[in-house]
Amino acid sequence: MYREEDYLQLSGIQHFAFCRRQWALIHVEQQWEENFHTADGRLMHENAHNSEFREKRGNIIIIRGMRVSSAEYGISGECDVVELHRDDQKGININGLEGNYIVKPIEYKRGTLKSSDCDYVQLCAQVLCLEEMLCCDIKEGCLYYGQPKKRTVVLMSETLRAKTKQLLGEMHELYKRKYTPKVHSNKSCNSCSLKNICVPEIEKRSALTYIHDMINERSDL
Repeated sequence: MYREEDYLQLSGIQHFAFCRRQWALIHVEQQWEENFHTADGRLMHENAHNSEFREKRGNIIIIRGMRVSSAEYGISGECDVVELHRDDQKGININGLEGNYIVKPIEYKRGTLKSSDCDYVQLCAQVLCLEEMLCCDIKEGCLYYGQPKKRTVVLMSETLRAKTKQLLGEMHELYKRKYTPKVHSNKSCNSCSLKNICVPEIEKRSALTYIHDMINERSDL
């Protein structure tokens, strides 16, 4: 079990799965720079995270901006949306509510469905927190993408759970060491808001060569 002061941001696992260096720059070195993609995503999450807004649609209760945490995995954060589906046969009892409910987290993402597992592990990390807090088993969650404006159901398979737990363990290890991984540039670097801070071009040149080239470029202006 982790102490609360050692909890990491749950949302960081999405950064970590995308790029370990990006995660370290944000969560270890506390650096940040915004671009269109991050601003657009932030606005989407602000709309979803209205924790004062709770609604009921038929047998479904919708909770926004729900705070969650896990002492076992040392993470805390917020779920964009958690839906409670009334099911007196298969659901669980939740304090203050009549009947039993099946718990389903919904994570909002800008853009379109991605082929990488970055979004999947973030959703799974939310599931791990909810299961620990509510003493239940959650079989699936959903990712809602802004471009097609539709949900993608994600099954909480043993493979996905194992991958998520592995990444969380690696995050804690790097954070404890205060270690920022080296650059491993790829085509995704072009859309990263931290490109100017990370400077992935350095990977292709030595630091001395990079500085020399920058001086020459400025002298040509």
